Amino acid sequence: MARPRIPTVFIVSDSRGDTARQLVRAAAVQFEDVRYRTVLKANVRTLKRVRSVTEQAERAHAVIFYTLVNEEARREMRRSARELNVSCVDILGPPFTALHHLFRRKRRHTPGLLYSLDREHIDRMDAIDYTLKHDDGQRPHELSRGDVVLVGVSRASKSTTCFYLASAGVRAANVPLIQDVDPPDELLALPPEKVVGLRVEISRLLAVREARAQSLHLGHQDPYVQRRTFAREVLSANRLMDAHGWRSVDASYLAVEEIAREVMRISQSGRTGAR
Repeated sequence: MARPRIPTVFIVSDSRGDTARQLVRAAAVQFEDVRYRTVLKANVRTLKRVRSVTEQAERAHAVIFYTLVNEEARREMRRSARELNVSCVDILGPPFTALHHLFRRKRRHTPGLLYSLDREHIDRMDAIDYTLKHDDGQRPHELSRGDVVLVGVSRASKSTTCFYLASAGVRAANVPLIQDVDPPDELLALPPEKVVGLRVEISRLLAVREARAQSLHLGHQDPYVQRRTFAREVLSANRLMDAHGWRSVDASYLAVEEIAREVMRISQSGRTGAR
């Protein structure tokens, strides 16, 4: 006894097919205990490819759900499906018609516009996730995956600058430079143009650290706020930046957005110069 054929749905798109895939899933969930398979045909943009996909759907006894924005491609899909007796559903057709009457203007025929809009949001979320996971020297083995790595002493605005950059879609990590502690090998292995140092004047750093120490209830004799101690820290960090050819920003009296702007200027000019 032959097994019953599993129904097949062809999802055809001139972009990624996300819209059609989500609609099919939303509709199919209303049919309990039904198994079916989907075949994704993405980036279908030529009449020849439309015809080929329709022929494949005919052989598979499939139904086609398509999101094509080019009018010629949509006409070819309707014509081919009719000729080959393939059931097809034009997902964008009714919305196009309704919005055309509402807006009283012609639409564009550019595939992938929705994905382009979503891509910016996706990139921003990805950057924020990367920055969260690579704050304060975490996961040094993944530094090469970032767009920029900030280095500097404690309280040099590394983290806040990284998160500001991440909100703009930049994958930013930061690594503290600690006196008498060698930087991670993964940092030293990066191309110099990928690393940007944040320098801070000693008097400015003292004021920031004293405010921080007060909030943490640290005493005035704590090494964290002793001028001589962190003067050596600053000197050591500056020497490291110079030794490894890391360009830097004087972050002493700049707002976070100004630091971020300078970091991106330096980083982008570095990549251009490295080509």
